[in-house]
Amino acid sequence: MEIRNIAIIAHVDHGKTTLTDALMKQTNMTDGTVTMDSDALEQERGITIYAKNTSVYYKDTKINIVDTPGHADFGSEVERVLRSIDSVVLVVDAQEGPMPQTKFVLKKSLELGLEPIVVINKIDKAAARPEEVHELVFELFLDLGASDEQLDFATIYAIAREGIAKHKLDDEGIDLSPFLDTVLEHVKPASSETAQDKPLLIQTFNLGYDNYLGRLAIGRIYDGRINRSDKLIIKSSNGEFRTGTVNKLFTFEGINRKEVDSASAGDIVMIAGISDIYIGETICENESQEPLPAIDIDEPTISLDFLVNNSPFAGREGKYVTNRQLRERLEKELEINVGLKIDFSSTYHYRVLGRGDMHIAILLENLRREGFELQISQPHVIIKEENGKKFEPFEEVTVNVPEELTGVVIEKLSKRKGNMLEMKPEQGGVNLVFEIPSRGLLGYKNRFIVDTKGEGIMYSRVIGFRPHVGPIERRRVGSMISMNTGKALGFSLFNLQNRGSLYIGANIEVYEGMVIGNTSKGDDLTVNPIKGKQLSNMRSSGADEAIRLTTPIEMTLEKGMSIMHDDEYLEITPKSVRLRKQHLNENERVRAARRK
Repeated sequence: MEIRNIAIIAHVDHGKTTLTDALMKQTNMTDGTVTMDSDALEQERGITIYAKNTSVYYKDTKINIVDTPGHADFGSEVERVLRSIDSVVLVVDAQEGPMPQTKFVLKKSLELGLEPIVVINKIDKAAARPEEVHELVFELFLDLGASDEQLDFATIYAIAREGIAKHKLDDEGIDLSPFLDTVLEHVKPASSETAQDKPLLIQTFNLGYDNYLGRLAIGRIYDGRINRSDKLIIKSSNGEFRTGTVNKLFTFEGINRKEVDSASAGDIVMIAGISDIYIGETICENESQEPLPAIDIDEPTISLDFLVNNSPFAGREGKYVTNRQLRERLEKELEINVGLKIDFSSTYHYRVLGRGDMHIAILLENLRREGFELQISQPHVIIKEENGKKFEPFEEVTVNVPEELTGVVIEKLSKRKGNMLEMKPEQGGVNLVFEIPSRGLLGYKNRFIVDTKGEGIMYSRVIGFRPHVGPIERRRVGSMISMNTGKALGFSLFNLQNRGSLYIGANIEVYEGMVIGNTSKGDDLTVNPIKGKQLSNMRSSGADEAIRLTTPIEMTLEKGMSIMHDDEYLEITPKSVRLRKQHLNENERVRAARRK
């Protein structure tokens, strides 16, 4: 049976996973109730976080499909996948057109010499403009230096949600057969007969984990054949090697793994038994074989500390609350999350380095859902030093806003050392492209929503390390800190809400040192949120005034990470996210400030 290997790439929410689910449903690999976004967080947020493998069978051909993340924080997942497949399917929204992540993943594909198939999806949208988007995609190919062969890409028009694809817009769409036929026509077979007879050669592009089998290697067989119980050589890019044994061998059938005794060149397999395997390593038969070129993984851009929760409310909600349990869980995360780095050298906290705030927030959300309680420090961008010069991560930011709001966005990003590269009218507004230090974006996303009245769209992606730009002007609000422990009362909060914005409502339990809101003046303010109204037997003129509280700002992981200060921790439990001062007592805070 012939094999074709493809990856589906696109910007967030352009329809990668929906297309993959529809393909599985049409080829009877699922009944439609199973989706590629199997993780609970993926389903809630509507994004793909982890690259996943599936396969479908069509006209006696096995098509291995890798569904990739669209968010920039998980870009390292995409890069690894592209090395293991023979073509990419670029999905573009028929209304939005090419977006920042579209450019990023397409550039990687073209550099590797892959010839993409373009799917213009969601052509049923009221504001769809498929012909115009096709031209924009062609221009993007030209801008990225595509070869003549790559410019001659096949185009399919689709409504993935309904399982319809067609070669031309005026064709009658019935199912996804036009897309599948295009894959068979334009994607070369994954292996030749001569490749089957060569010595075994596999490169690992992803990792899995099983509680019983341990770490699992997911890789593409380039040459030869692999059998269960084979003794193999594992080579790293520097030429060092070690041995390992195949305990179990799996291929993919739908989204399920299927245990097999052997697999041959061209297929994508999952191997159990090599506990120390890592991304990019070459699995082969003998020591004389050359390792395949290394797969580079993007460097982390932000760092923060993870600590055990030691607040007055610690242990109330969590199942795992000790330092040892937190360390074991983080060590397990490193087994599969290759974009993450963790420094375990300190006894009291663990320095975690990640690709962005979304990357870290997903890890924290998973931890709290599993029953962990912990605290984190304020995230900071990673500053590198080379030849006596400082370098910091920069991001390309694309903003789409109504024309009348462009001034405020340009002003705010310019103050944060943003450099505008492009400004052009786009459907529904104006498109602005900036290059800006990652430091300048920290804490700006919430401000952006306010400045654009919720009408702006902002995307960003890391573009590498550039020379440090010096101090960045950022609007700082102060913290409103509780001086007592108890239950917050509406009477007290009514008086406090004039000082700034509150993070809590009435009848919420607070403790001394907990941050319950912010102050607009920029100075920290210690307050008493549990103070009640003094009662007497004398009727006062204001006795019957109604207390109206403004709706408090909901404290979420992402919001807490963006607004917290250097001297604060974000307390994270299965049911609560609280902001607190590192030193809970005011006298201790004053002494700590003097020591700085």
